[in-house]
Amino acid sequence: MSKFIIEGGRKLKGEIEISGAKNAATPILAATLLADGDFVLDNIPDILDVRRMMTILEMLGAKVEYNSNNHRAIINTTGVKNGQADFKEVKRLRSSILLMGPLLARFKQVKMMPPGGCNIGNRPVEAHFEAMSALGARVKTDKDFYYLNRERLVGSTIILPEFSVTATENALMAAVLASGQTIIKLAAAEPHTVDLGNFLIKIGAKIIGLGTHTLTVNGVKKLSAVNYKIIPDQIESGTFLVLGALVGQPLIIKGASLDQLDLILLLLKKIGVEIQIIKSKESNLVNLSVTASRGLKFFNLQTLPYPGFPTDLQSVFAVLATQAKGSSLIHDAMYEGRLKYINELLKMGAQAIICDPHRAMITGPTKLSGAKIESFDLRSGASLIIAALVASGKTIIGDAEQVDRGYEKIDEKLRMVGAEIRRLN
Repeated sequence: MSKFIIEGGRKLKGEIEISGAKNAATPILAATLLADGDFVLDNIPDILDVRRMMTILEMLGAKVEYNSNNHRAIINTTGVKNGQADFKEVKRLRSSILLMGPLLARFKQVKMMPPGGCNIGNRPVEAHFEAMSALGARVKTDKDFYYLNRERLVGSTIILPEFSVTATENALMAAVLASGQTIIKLAAAEPHTVDLGNFLIKIGAKIIGLGTHTLTVNGVKKLSAVNYKIIPDQIESGTFLVLGALVGQPLIIKGASLDQLDLILLLLKKIGVEIQIIKSKESNLVNLSVTASRGLKFFNLQTLPYPGFPTDLQSVFAVLATQAKGSSLIHDAMYEGRLKYINELLKMGAQAIICDPHRAMITGPTKLSGAKIESFDLRSGASLIIAALVASGKTIIGDAEQVDRGYEKIDEKLRMVGAEIRRLN
């Protein structure tokens, strides 16, 4: 286990380049199981969750080549001979649940361990089972494994019980090779789900309605390997925008996608953060210049399915609330374990009250001081790094590997813009 040791109170200046989206990369890697041949995937972030997904693909029989310098992965899953994902590495990765759809589409029998991931509360998988059952699969479970088998997959109407991103993605990946038409209602519309859909279309799938909550899939008999580039990471962009609003002088967020950031930028503007958008002549991506702002205003934040505010950014904005004048309400209805980081902010001097498992009230502005704190999950770990950079004195953050799951070399990126942060193994 490693730790981050941070000396806070410094202004940060320079460029931070946004990596490829974690939440797009992992389902697209899983989707390479749907066809034979060499998939060439660009802008794949060098993060722990991606590395783990690649390892699982290799254990299934795939050939994987990854160059972290140019962020290109070449995946060939021709050698995958069965749907037995019954090894412990599956339990270390939440997004391993995304193997279910493509394995079921490719093989008649699937056996896999339950997924792992962040401990942020109850994360049921019934929506996945219901989607697979609607397509003709038989599902059984015990305390150790999921078992799925089918004769053939047949298009159907799938009504998801919630706007589940991963259940939508599994349903999509299974339906593209099912016979007939599948309609997925209450589908997730997050940018990374749309990116998976665009990837599936490029390999030969027929999908209508991406970006909406109703998807229509007309099954095809065969898909083909292609080259594809992953979108920028929406959550990383939002994380560094907040960092710039607190300590930027200025901080340039390089290679962001405006399409992903509408509500995030709107909220930052209401809070009083000034952001300059610098458009590029070479691509549809932009650079965003953010300078530390005085007179930040309190705000209310409620996480919602896209296009609402993403749950993965609520902890980052909670740190922003500690420096805003007045009392801000943070409401995350999705996960009852996502507010654990508030207790770590209290150790640093924040004024906050956990009202219930889903709501916290934070009053500012408050001077934060260095402390010894702990990362409980990926997103709270990133928010505590921001708090440590704002705080005076030294902060030690335990379990740095949590942040490595979703942020590529975050300590290196921060040192390049002037942060005093090091990793202690």
